[in-house]
Amino acid sequence: MWKRWKRRVLAALGYDPDPVVVTLWSGPEELCARMQAEVESLLPQYRHVVVSAKAVEGQCALQVGRGTAVELALRIRSKLPGKRLGMVAVMFGAGEQGEALRQAAFLLAPGRVLAFNVRMERLHLRVWDVLTAWLFLAGVPLDAARARPAWWPLPHRKTHAPDEVVVVKGRPAARARATVAVLTPFTPWPLTHGGAVRMFHLLREAAVEFDIHLFSFLEPGETPMEGPLEEFCRRVTYVRKPQYHEPRWTTIAPAETREYRSPAMDRALERFRREHPGSPVQVEFTQLAGYRGDVLVEHDITFDLYRQICERTPGPGAWWNWWRWRRFERQALSRFPHVVAMSQKDEELAGRRCAVIPNGVDLRRFAFVPEPTGMNVLFVGSLRHFPNAAAFRFLWDEVWPRVREQCPGVRLTVVAGPQAQAHWQSFTGQGALPEGPGLELHEFVADVAPLYRSSNLVVVPTLFSAGTNLKALEAMAAGRAMVSTPSGVDGLGLVSGESVMIASGAAEFAGAVAALLEDPARRQALARAAMAHARLHFGWAPLGMRQRDLWRGLAGSPLRIRGLEESDAGAVNSIQSSTQEAAQWDLSGYPRETTWIAEVAGEVAGFIAVRAVAAGEHEVLNLAVAVEWRRQGVARRLLEHAMRVLPGEWFLEVRESNGAARKLYEGMGFEAVGRRRAYYRDPEEDALILKSC
Repeated sequence: MWKRWKRRVLAALGYDPDPVVVTLWSGPEELCARMQAEVESLLPQYRHVVVSAKAVEGQCALQVGRGTAVELALRIRSKLPGKRLGMVAVMFGAGEQGEALRQAAFLLAPGRVLAFNVRMERLHLRVWDVLTAWLFLAGVPLDAARARPAWWPLPHRKTHAPDEVVVVKGRPAARARATVAVLTPFTPWPLTHGGAVRMFHLLREAAVEFDIHLFSFLEPGETPMEGPLEEFCRRVTYVRKPQYHEPRWTTIAPAETREYRSPAMDRALERFRREHPGSPVQVEFTQLAGYRGDVLVEHDITFDLYRQICERTPGPGAWWNWWRWRRFERQALSRFPHVVAMSQKDEELAGRRCAVIPNGVDLRRFAFVPEPTGMNVLFVGSLRHFPNAAAFRFLWDEVWPRVREQCPGVRLTVVAGPQAQAHWQSFTGQGALPEGPGLELHEFVADVAPLYRSSNLVVVPTLFSAGTNLKALEAMAAGRAMVSTPSGVDGLGLVSGESVMIASGAAEFAGAVAALLEDPARRQALARAAMAHARLHFGWAPLGMRQRDLWRGLAGSPLRIRGLEESDAGAVNSIQSSTQEAAQWDLSGYPRETTWIAEVAGEVAGFIAVRAVAAGEHEVLNLAVAVEWRRQGVARRLLEHAMRVLPGEWFLEVRESNGAARKLYEGMGFEAVGRRRAYYRDPEEDALILKSC
């Protein structure tokens, strides 16, 4: 009834009773076209009118030219005589060019303005929600514009911490392994960025000696992904990450630490402590330092990162972030009994004694292959991480035009990580990822190793950095020369001009890239030096030993390694005779001083016998584990013990068909260097000669 009377009154006043929806093209055409399509889908029942300052290709638009906001509003009204405006959609945050049209929207239809930003978020601007409208128009993302502090007196959307917990069982527990818990802010699989790569490899290395209970957060909408975690973890507990709805600047504790506060995760960790009293808890990343644990892993010294930002772009916001991160992190560093740092520099910044376990690289996955011909440059860095987004912007806006000017045929491949466009928009305010001649941009890439193999040069244009850079390690292992800023290779022990080219400003960086692209011999010399350095210092196997040493000091170990005693003869002979793959030696042939026993609760689980063959060279005579103790890390513990006591080059023979043993040795860095024909008996079989790298 009311609608019918309303139509009659409007018709009597000379207005068209059916309203029109006006879309003002006040930004880039691509974004405005998307805005128009979305508005038409939201209000399909109304007539839609496009208004722009100039002609738009493919659109039937009302052209109003340029002028003040009042002039444009009057022109639009004159072109729509008798029309009632039901809604006016307009693009904000897209530059000054369309500012007059944006102001005209408020004159045309106050209270009925549907505002869009370059992220394609939309907000109906209402007088009673003036704070949200003001923040949104100032460029704040919609979620942040709607956020209110916890103490806000008016009704508002509060932070929600879901109770959802998903527990996935992994491999069975083992008597030879101690138990440890690891808390991570995200699942370390798939290997989408550096933090996941580090955690995955160190967890896998540590799993040979420990039963790992992994506790990880899931992002909203994310589901646990099947993968290898269950193969080496005892149990994986997933907890949904809280939906944080407070302004990021309003709390003394950094917002990144508050958005992970989950009562469900607290309960899950307390349950672990009750079930496994005395077992240590390792907390990964500073933003989780609010949880109670025994070890804090500082993937970077976060307050140092914010110090760099504050010095480069000073302002109240930058200072506030630096101050509260320094306050929070220093308290965390003093509270945790043990801290892991990525480098000696990070240990110094932490201001306390740390266990230094650097980032590493999979030396087999990133094995060297010769360069292809061409001028192919590679940049790897997930835009999810702020320093990577800043690095790519510096590369694309300031460095790359200079490189193309000096090397017209150059090509750039970029790996920008999952949801790259959304992260790029959030960082830059730009509606789309960069495009241009010679640019090939990927988002998520399951395996980046082929991209390293197809490149000639890797760039690391990092402006802000802390910790050690995994993508630099990948380039080193793959045998590709690098041009980097000083912070991009900090803590890796590389020397400018010998194993890397270090450049600071855009002109210097571009000059170094161009010079190396035009000098293959120089490029390859740098790459060889860096590759040798990576193989010597950054393999995951020796880094995994550091992780296990730390945990062993906290959790102990059911497995004890000791020297051979006369009373072990029966157990050694029994293990040897029941192990077909092992060499069948007489016990008297084993050197007493270099034969070790693995013992669990007084029971002999395995043994290793070795001998010196020359200065700095050693040979494994026999390594065998009792059947009931296999697949519990006993063999690896024995071999690692021998290699640690007797450093140098190591040799051993293994049956060609013994896949499990070969996998163990290869994982510890052994490579096949020869073959002994018909070396083994019962059955007769060749032996592969392996040598430690």
